[in-house]
Amino acid sequence: MTDDRPAWARRIAAERAARDWSQRDAVKALRAHTPEELPADDSMIRQWKRWEAGQVPNDFYKPLIAAVFGTVTHALFPAPARRDGDREILAASGMETLEIVSRLNRSDVDAATLDALRITADRLCSEYPFMPSEQLLIEGRQWLRRVVELHSKSLTLAQHREVLALSGWLALLVGCVEYDTGARHAAESTRQAALSLATESDNAEIAGWAHEMRAWFALTTGDYRGVIAASQAGAELAAHHGVAVQLAGQEAKAWARLGDRRQVEVALDKGRRLLEGMPRPENLDNHFVVDPAKFDFYAMDCYRLVGEDRLARTLADEVLRAGTDFDGTERSPMRNAEARVTLGVTAAREGDLEQALIMGERALEGDRQSVPSLIMTSRELAAEMKRRYASEPAAQDYLAHLHDLGQANPGFMPR
Repeated sequence: MTDDRPAWARRIAAERAARDWSQRDAVKALRAHTPEELPADDSMIRQWKRWEAGQVPNDFYKPLIAAVFGTVTHALFPAPARRDGDREILAASGMETLEIVSRLNRSDVDAATLDALRITADRLCSEYPFMPSEQLLIEGRQWLRRVVELHSKSLTLAQHREVLALSGWLALLVGCVEYDTGARHAAESTRQAALSLATESDNAEIAGWAHEMRAWFALTTGDYRGVIAASQAGAELAAHHGVAVQLAGQEAKAWARLGDRRQVEVALDKGRRLLEGMPRPENLDNHFVVDPAKFDFYAMDCYRLVGEDRLARTLADEVLRAGTDFDGTERSPMRNAEARVTLGVTAAREGDLEQALIMGERALEGDRQSVPSLIMTSRELAAEMKRRYASEPAAQDYLAHLHDLGQANPGFMPR
């Protein structure tokens, strides 16, 4: 039988089951997240049943339900995302790429050209999850050069700061893609350039993302104390921007790998509270916008590492659901790959080698990959394989596949 309930209703039922809660337990947890007096238990249990059946909660209960399950309102009850691509550039600025480039060759720059560049940069940052790395790297570098060349033009002070900021965003994007493709040293140089541009333009958000990149680089090379230091430095600079949420997520991941469960919960709760207090972003595809669903991705990683397998598996299923269109097209292939690793780890721990191998191999198959992150999480599955199934030929084949990937990217061996 098909389950016609909305995804959020299926999720709250699955989250409750993963915690071994009855509906009465869920209501008790709901009360703990509000100072308001709620109706009597019997009434609230009936209401909870209606929610799990698909009746939409009102705006008072939505954030409470999200808090009960350690997530945020817009992750649990998402609005449809939009992706307009080049049509948006043309609609907003009236310009196609050729006209933008020709305008950049003039001695001065007008507001319409800067608007078109801003939209172009946003479009490129929105292609990060989808566009093949090599293509995105070429386009990102081309536009970065074009924008940097504007510094030689006749600019007002406001335009100069705008051009610095656009250069910073494009440098962040290029640095991320360089790191995805294994160009570790180039990525670090580009990250430092972005940080310098952020300082010159007094842009705290770009500075925060430059520190987030440092945290990410440290995480994938096993420098977990470095992750914490970079996350805290970035959060101090960009405390009121969305990047502070991602910095909290990176800190939580580092604490999980250090085995400190209490600090994991502290960091996750800090990020959740920050995100819950922010407006829903307009463009969820932009890599430098923290979309609410990404918080579930952070928590999934942490729960897998601390051994909360049922919660990790529930969140992995949610990451895959949120990251895949109805026709099977993957909107978030890199997140989906890590979700499959999580499902592989939990299957391995439960004694299901076949399912663990299926998930592990599928994670390595994607066309759009962040190689450092994929190596890091896949090694966690490899550790489970070695511990439990070292003598199994199928497990040995997977370990050999992963070894080949590591050999091709030796800079990402953990410290």
